[in-house]
Amino acid sequence: MELYQIKELVKKMTLEEKIGMIHGQGIFHTRGVERFGIPPLWMSDGPMGVRKELQDDNWNPKGTTDDFVSYLPSNLALASTWNRECAGKAGRVLGEEARGRGKDVILAPGINIIRTPLCGRNFEYMSEDPYLISEMAVPLIQGIQEQDTAACVKHFALNNQETGRLDVDVEVDERALREIYLPGFEAAVKKGKVRTLMGAYNRYLGEHCCHNKKLLCEILRDEWEFGGVVISDWGGVHDTVQAAEHGLDIEMSVTNCFDEYYMADPLLHKVRKGEIAEAYIDEKVRNILVLMNRLHMLDGERKAGTYNSRRSQETILECAREAVVLLKNDEKRLPLDLTGKKRLSVIGENAVKVHSNGGGSAAIKALYEISPLMGLKMELGGSVSIDYAPGYTSQADKTEEKENWQSTSLEDRIYKKAFREETDGGMESERNALIQEAVELAGNSEDVLLFCGLNHEFDLEGCDRRDMKLPYGQEKLVKAVLDANENTVIVVIAGSPVDMEAFADRAKAIVYSSYNGMEGGHAMAEVLLGKVNPSGKLPFTVPKSLEDCPAHALGEFPGGDRVRYKEGVFVGYRHYETVRKEVRYSFGHGLSYTAFAYDRLEVAPEEGGWNVSVRVTNAGSCAGAETVQVYVKAEGRKIKRPVKELRAFDKAFLEPGERKTLNFYLDRKAFSCYDEERSAFYVPEDKYEICVGSSVKDIRISEEVSVRAGRI
Repeated sequence: MELYQIKELVKKMTLEEKIGMIHGQGIFHTRGVERFGIPPLWMSDGPMGVRKELQDDNWNPKGTTDDFVSYLPSNLALASTWNRECAGKAGRVLGEEARGRGKDVILAPGINIIRTPLCGRNFEYMSEDPYLISEMAVPLIQGIQEQDTAACVKHFALNNQETGRLDVDVEVDERALREIYLPGFEAAVKKGKVRTLMGAYNRYLGEHCCHNKKLLCEILRDEWEFGGVVISDWGGVHDTVQAAEHGLDIEMSVTNCFDEYYMADPLLHKVRKGEIAEAYIDEKVRNILVLMNRLHMLDGERKAGTYNSRRSQETILECAREAVVLLKNDEKRLPLDLTGKKRLSVIGENAVKVHSNGGGSAAIKALYEISPLMGLKMELGGSVSIDYAPGYTSQADKTEEKENWQSTSLEDRIYKKAFREETDGGMESERNALIQEAVELAGNSEDVLLFCGLNHEFDLEGCDRRDMKLPYGQEKLVKAVLDANENTVIVVIAGSPVDMEAFADRAKAIVYSSYNGMEGGHAMAEVLLGKVNPSGKLPFTVPKSLEDCPAHALGEFPGGDRVRYKEGVFVGYRHYETVRKEVRYSFGHGLSYTAFAYDRLEVAPEEGGWNVSVRVTNAGSCAGAETVQVYVKAEGRKIKRPVKELRAFDKAFLEPGERKTLNFYLDRKAFSCYDEERSAFYVPEDKYEICVGSSVKDIRISEEVSVRAGRI
């Protein structure tokens, strides 16, 4: 259908028909227009798989058995692969499964900046770095949309905490907004061609983001020329006039009083009284029809999807393998050498914990989920017996969250402002007994794996953590087990950075993984046993203490009615590197079972930028993959700037002794910062270096370059 035909179709529709298309008529769908063959628009959470089927007018599950789906690695796990191809493959699985379940829009990916380790939804996001987010989000979006399913990038913008998320007003300077918090969304729109976008709950400049004039009209529509559909977060609309006039297309909410939504009967009455121009409604309907046309919803030529295919499961395993990060490996403790051994000891609830069914709106009904313990047993095949001890229990802290918690989420402001913190629950004696059992097991074992970390009682929508500490007495457990067996390997499973100071210096080997999908336990077992060489890299920094984090050291968290981002552009490693603050594990860090050497850095100027090449050699004895990271270093002579900023990366798979030359291109914007007086990106006069390495801290080779100052 051509645009002129869409415009003619809109003219034929009644005001009531148009209003029905721009707000929810069910918990996850709008109304169609039957007389013109226009179907409803069906949406679904979420980033790790298509959500189970719910009742049409409430949040209770339908209770069917045909809505089990594939459980994908979290967005944080995908970012840990530093592999654009993995992101694209995961996107294709998600888009195909959404299509197979009859959905038109999948509410993913989430790409908000990890500003603080405490945010309850960090596991749904990707990184503290806007460039890494941009490079991983674009192929993920493209993969989803190849399947005639619309991606919905979220939450636009500045949604970096759950505490007070419905009302908090974010105060951030324009430079930080442009350099840190918007680039991922801009890339999603301009490069990813994302078809829908979700507004955030919070406020910015006093206006809620779901109808924020600056964000939606001035930046998204005018500057970035976004022609897709803007969808509110569920319950994120607070004003009929602003919703109508400030760029929002579809209002969704958590209640079943659909005709009372701000863009339902209240909007209808205001248009009839002449208080709001009908042209605003026409524009929204045109945007929705253009979306439907792009998804082939109007011409009957739409692709068919599927779900739970063997092909998808294999793809998920491939991605999960690359998402595992080896943080430490002294004395080559890993991979485990079980040759001739008959027993292996496994400790920790996270070895058996199921994670797919938690986290808030990211929760799914997984067809299956392989735990690390199951993965180890599958790989060892009965030739090695595994002794298991839980070591700790989360039972006392279990949050009694109703199945339909979202139906009251707007009214329950106390819940939305609360921190999630551990309660002992009178279980000290039981926890001590579990620790003692684990200590006895570890003391009598040669090889011990201890699985610790978080779960979706702490990595949870609607709540932030109070601190970075491991809950459930896990620090006490880890110390005691290391006392009993110094060779214990620590495996941390969590959706955010956690405090590792209790064991980071003592443990010989530490492995990290976010929630890694239905095959996550299988992938973890393969890495621990050496069948897969780990190649993941951290997409965030693990600080030594929460007080070191710039959001807490320089800015405000969580704030009250307002939260001030006083750290500006110095988020994550930009802060740690600039002030030379020692961290536990740096951004981009991740080890391998082999070693990589860097040489032959060549930097050649080209019109508008620089061609950069570097040779990487696998100097070890086994095949492996290295993510080569390119940072721009600025001295900050004219304006205070982060010491290093990620500007390029690529992942190379190398056999032992193999060499590859990787090529990168840096344009002038890679050396720029946002100039608030000019309202543009600008390259200031400065001393610049191009730095290439294995992490932001592990720079292997660099070269100084001369960059012409001026506007981009």
